[in-house]
Formats: sequence, C-alpha cells, structure tokens
Amino acid sequence: MTQIDQAVDVREGEELDVAAVDRFMKKAIPDLEGSPEIKQYPGGASNLTYQVDYGQRSFVLRRPPFGHIAKSAHDMLREARVMRALKPVYPYVPEIIAICDDHDVLGCDFYVMERLKGIILRQDFPEDLELSEADTRKLCLNVIDKLVNLHQVDAKAAGLEGLGKGAGYVERQIRGWSDRFRKAKTDDVGDFEKVMSWLDEKMPDDIAQVVIHNDFRFDNVVLNPDNPFEVVGVLDWEMATIGDPLMDLGNSLAYWVQADDESAFQMLRRQPTHQPGMLTREEVVAYYAGKSGLKIDNFDFYEIYGLFRLAVIVQQIYYRFYHGQTRDKRFAAFGHAANYLEKRCQRLIDASDL
Repeated sequence: MTQIDQAVDVREGEELDVAAVDRFMKKAIPDLEGSPEIKQYPGGASNLTYQVDYGQRSFVLRRPPFGHIAKSAHDMLREARVMRALKPVYPYVPEIIAICDDHDVLGCDFYVMERLKGIILRQDFPEDLELSEADTRKLCLNVIDKLVNLHQVDAKAAGLEGLGKGAGYVERQIRGWSDRFRKAKTDDVGDFEKVMSWLDEKMPDDIAQVVIHNDFRFDNVVLNPDNPFEVVGVLDWEMATIGDPLMDLGNSLAYWVQADDESAFQMLRRQPTHQPGMLTREEVVAYYAGKSGLKIDNFDFYEIYGLFRLAVIVQQIYYRFYHGQTRDKRFAAFGHAANYLEKRCQRLIDASDL
C-alpha cells in the first residue's frame, strides 16, 4: 500500500556503520538472523530516523544529527526514557526495544524502537488517500484529541512528575529560546529583538503543569492504514516535558498553515492543514478549549511564541548549514524562512490587543 510511510536511501553523509548496528541489534534481540538493510526516513530536520530491517522484521533507530550540536540538545537517552514511562498511560507511544549510551557503537547515544507501520501525513495527502471534506474534518479532530489526551495524562502516576522544572515554565521558555536565538544568529538574518522584547513583556503565568509533547504535528502522528481516522502512534518525543499546555498548542499551530494564508507562509507548509475540512487555527483553539476545559481569553501570546520558537529552531539548523557543519541542501533557504517568521511575528504583535 503506497499510503504507508516509506523509508528511502540514506542521505549522503548520514550513513550508519552497518556492522556496528548489526552487532548491537543481535545483542539486544538474540534471535535476529541475517544482515540488516538500513534506510532513512526523509522527514525531519533534527534527530535522524532510520529503518532497520531483518527480513520481515522491521525496527526504527533514532540518533542525533551529525556535526556539532548544542550540549543540551538531542538527548536521545532522555527521549527514550520518557517514552518508556509514558507508554503504559499513553498507548500511542512506540515501544522502546533498546537504548545505547556506548559511543563506541555509533559515536553517539541512540535508541531502537518498534516500527509502527502506518500512514504519516506530510506536506500533502498521499495520492491514493481520498478523503471528503467531512472525512478530513473527522481526521483533524481525532488528531487534536490526541493532544488533549496527552495533556490529561497523570504525570505522577507515570513517574514523570520530575521531568519538568516546576512553576515558571512560560518564563523559562521565553528566556531560553531568546538566548538560543542570539547564540545561533547569523549575519544574514534579522535580530528578532522587538519580538523577544514583546514576548518578555507580555508573558502570562503558567495556566497549568501537564505532560506536553512540544512538537505535536501531523507528521509526528501515525495513522492506521486500514482506518486512516485512527491514530495508532505519536512520534518524536525529544522535547517532551512538564509544562504549560497552551504553550504546547502554540508550538503546534506554528506549523498550521491554512488555505487562506499568504504565499510566503504556504511555502513553509509541512502538513496538509490547507485541505478542505481542516480546521483553521482559530477553530483549533476553540475546539481545544472546549475539549480540555481550559479558559482561553486571548491566544495571541501563544501563537506568536510558537512562531518565534519555530524561527529559533529553523535558525539553529541554518546556523549549522551556514557554518558548513551539515551539507544537507534542504537547509540552504532556512535563513530566508527565519526572516519571514520575524515579519510574521511583528505583524501579529502590531495587530494584538495585548
């Protein structure tokens, strides 16, 4: 079935040591036979994701990007441990099979998890996935429901209450992302100082302290190929923590490019949120508020924060490309993307009642 998400040939410069992977896998899963076939998933611009196949048995290996990375970024061990703790209370988390902190294997920490075979919606619907407007709306609501479900997880019961740093999450995010942007700035990108000053001035208190994903998007959701309305998995738990749920929603909506958005924003679209039947950003906020029971008087701060945070992520990746630390040509235009996001943030600030 062509709808099922497929790995492709490994990108140049991101190859794995096949023999080392084989030794590790057979130690973790002694009944494996033969040699592994390794392919790479094309999506994502942060951690690297590979499919490791032994005949009909298929696994997924996650490792950090090659090249210099920030000391606190791409913590694969933390990601895997969070997933293991969440799995019993949030069944959409893939099962962790093995964790490796021995850098003699691949030169980095990494982990192996089960492969959830299913549909992952990227920029557009697969060609043979035909959904009516009503079907698309049903799918959209089911995906948003999984974010609401996550925010209702009992962190203490999952043993995750120590994952965050307590009250002050909003303030830590604004200060932290501002600091990260300044460290990653390149000469060809705007300084975001007005945006950062506005966020610093307008930040509210935390509305709650819950388990948040911090990168919840359609392309991190796995759908049942036999029933594409059913979510069978949620991927990419690298930035999961205990924090403010509206900040998490703001992060998600930074990627939510709708049908009537300007062409420059459309160029950044990575998921099919423009399709007829998809909720608008305003409708998502209203639906989330109704399902979660949270009172949302004004979402402007969270929307602008989400766009700024996305700009920082884009700029951190572009910094690596700009300084020759990665050769991935996908990142060549990320500086232009950061500049556009600064302008978009500023326009929203100018129009805000806050």
